[in-house]
Amino acid sequence: MKDFAPIKKLLSYLDLDSDVDDFEKIHETIEKDIIFKGTNLWILIFAIIIASVGLNMNSTAVVIGAMLISPLMGPINGMGYSIATYNFALFRKAAKNFSFAVVASLIASTAYFAMSPISTAHSELLARTSPTIYDVIIALFGGLAGIVAISSKHKGNVIPGVAIATALMPPLCTAGYGLATSQINYFFGAFYLFTINTVFIAISSVVISQILKFPIRTIVDSRQKKKVNRWITIIITLVLLPSIYFGYNLVKLERFKSNATRFVNEVSVIDGHYLLKNEIRPIRKTILLVYTGVSLNEDQKKSVVEKAETFSLKDVKIEFPQGQSATEIGKEKTENEKIKTEMNRLSLQLKEKEKLVDSINTINYLGQQILGEIQSLYPGIINCTYSESYLFGDSLSSPEKVKIVVFTTNGTILRSSDKIKIENWLKTRIKSDRIKVFYEK
Repeated sequence: MKDFAPIKKLLSYLDLDSDVDDFEKIHETIEKDIIFKGTNLWILIFAIIIASVGLNMNSTAVVIGAMLISPLMGPINGMGYSIATYNFALFRKAAKNFSFAVVASLIASTAYFAMSPISTAHSELLARTSPTIYDVIIALFGGLAGIVAISSKHKGNVIPGVAIATALMPPLCTAGYGLATSQINYFFGAFYLFTINTVFIAISSVVISQILKFPIRTIVDSRQKKKVNRWITIIITLVLLPSIYFGYNLVKLERFKSNATRFVNEVSVIDGHYLLKNEIRPIRKTILLVYTGVSLNEDQKKSVVEKAETFSLKDVKIEFPQGQSATEIGKEKTENEKIKTEMNRLSLQLKEKEKLVDSINTINYLGQQILGEIQSLYPGIINCTYSESYLFGDSLSSPEKVKIVVFTTNGTILRSSDKIKIENWLKTRIKSDRIKVFYEK
């Protein structure tokens, strides 16, 4: 017996019975969450609008918020629980409320997308139109986590996480988008994803309810049990098989993209022809290769196709559109460089002109600056004129630039010593020895 002690200890960690809440409390919680009226109904309406806006604006955060507050998990868990306990009255009640929630969500989301001015299908919408076997796995284990949390004494924060992982509201709103825009493939893809999530969350509830041995509250015979189990098997099969097919296709597409990427890297240079552009089209199984130079000859094309086979791309179609020759590329590059050089030259000229304009504007207002500075020393000076001109003379080999300053006084007579001081100050202020100063009353 001692040899089995470690195994028993491990199994004790996996035991759920010790944490199971009172069966009456579990029953009341599930039954309460089934009903869509009052608070639950308003929360459903708000979640529908939030999810639709989030999908429309391609906002992941908003979509997650809608999933968090959505109450759709309630009737799904109720259906699974009622099947496990053979409570057909509760099942009908849960199915009725769930159908009402689904129809209301479809109507509201369809109406929103019909009125919305933005009709582009962004990534958040497209992500809900192609369900695969991986969505089945997420829904199954998300549902298991949800029903375990509901039945536990320690609820924790599992339910919000399950709501995000299983994503019931977004695919339902995406189905509404498909109806509003008449894109039936979007509707069926999104509604199928919603069906996957619904069925496998419910199946999770059935499994855990039976494992935890929830009490059967009604009298049921063996024939009814067999009938229920048969219907469960049929529904699981009908929902599971298409998702396996879609999942298989997804794996094939991802494998094709991986092999095609490695192949493109391998054929980047063919006999002096450089790969300018490539495009991988997984759905059509086509690879577009654009090389420099004249068209590849048949032998070169055959060589490329043969290399594709070594990357498990036997059925791929490779297209070779005509690219530019190296000479054409060189000419185009030379022309581009010429244009850039000319643009740089014109830009420098423009900057020089701007500097000249700024310099002229500065000269025009220099008299105002001189007046403001000299009045603090000689208040009798009331006006100032400043200009620049050229001095011509027989003794000069070339004209000399001269600064001319004219002061107007209010009648105050300036002494010769003051005029000398003013002239010296101006030479320092204007930074020029060639200056002529005049005074007038």
